Amino acid sequence: MTINVLLIGSGGREHALAWKIAQSPELGKLFAAPGNPGVAEHAEIVALDVADAAAVTGFCRDHAIGLVVVGPEQPLVDGLADALSEAGIKVFGPSKAAARLEGSKGFTKDLCTLHDIPTARYRRFSDAAAARDYINAGGVPIVVKADGLAAGKGVTVAETKEEAIAAVDACFEGDFGGPGAEVVVEEFLEGEEASLFCICDGERALFFGTAQDHKRAFDRDRGPNTGGMGAYSPALPMTDAVTKRVMREIVEPTLAGMTAAGTPFRGVLYVGLMLTETGPKLIEYNVRFGDPECQVLMMRLESDVLPILLAAAEGDVSGVRPEWSDARALTVVMAADGYPGTYAKGTAIRSLPAPDASMRVFQAGTSLADGGLVATGGRVLNVTATGATVKEAARRAYEGVEAVDWTEGFWRSDIGHRAIMTES
Repeated sequence: MTINVLLIGSGGREHALAWKIAQSPELGKLFAAPGNPGVAEHAEIVALDVADAAAVTGFCRDHAIGLVVVGPEQPLVDGLADALSEAGIKVFGPSKAAARLEGSKGFTKDLCTLHDIPTARYRRFSDAAAARDYINAGGVPIVVKADGLAAGKGVTVAETKEEAIAAVDACFEGDFGGPGAEVVVEEFLEGEEASLFCICDGERALFFGTAQDHKRAFDRDRGPNTGGMGAYSPALPMTDAVTKRVMREIVEPTLAGMTAAGTPFRGVLYVGLMLTETGPKLIEYNVRFGDPECQVLMMRLESDVLPILLAAAEGDVSGVRPEWSDARALTVVMAADGYPGTYAKGTAIRSLPAPDASMRVFQAGTSLADGGLVATGGRVLNVTATGATVKEAARRAYEGVEAVDWTEGFWRSDIGHRAIMTES
């Protein structure tokens, strides 16, 4: 028996998910909304307003959808999973209440305090003047976070008090999606960042790999924060011992705390970590696959992904076990000139390299115009490759980058640099 699936989203993450889901022998038909030209290679694109829960629910009924996979965070924070569940439609993704783990940084920090989850010291502020006073009375560097969703760009690591105060003002003036009702100001943590992923069914957490993202726009981790300029998997600093500690000290108490609060978490839990001298600490949670981390995870995953997603939606992951390739995977984000600031749209992507067993291009901010592929987003292409080492995966990915015929973009040339140095 096969199952029809609706995939929500339009980025590189969704292209990677569509590519992987389409390989499942359990798949009936795959639909996607709004999708992109890359997703369209694997799914039927449908004209559907994903912000309209009633329209999504109606489509699912009309097309016998057995599972909805929600890629981005906004529909989850808005409560799409709740509407689908109430209609009896299985959905991979948390409820609106559980999605607060990403939708409100203040909520997550308070949860950490309540359940002794290691994280940076912090204060919450709903008044800009109070936040400024707190910053002026303390030291730097310090971290300022917009409380709500900000497409991965609402975090400022301030080296000076002036920079921190400017970040506070930007948050309250609405630079990150609307007037900021609250900011979180927290201690700067030193160490190496990494991410861990779990597939959760409300009670259990199934370990689902690690990755290391590169947030800064330019080489040597310089420039503004972005949604992510590249990633590799598995993250070398995430040893078995560190992974077990994160599961025990961070993931398990979080799931228990959410269940105790009456808001059990189902879906994928993205654990953003700082590996400090005293152990791993939580930086943030996301309630969906990372982008571009999803791309490297899907390249390494040897198991059929569809039964894993369905098991989480049905509330029991105890019977599924993902199998992973021993290969390393690395992705390079090609972004439009000017990103994460103002960038041109509609520039022509003249050609892409053909995929092979170890390299493929996942499309993100793309569309079709006059029969040709054009760049319409900030992050446009994700050139992703595998290799026996991170160095080999990087070499193949950058060979793919050079084969892309698009002159209006830029990319970092050092994705995976820490891991490559460690391998050496």
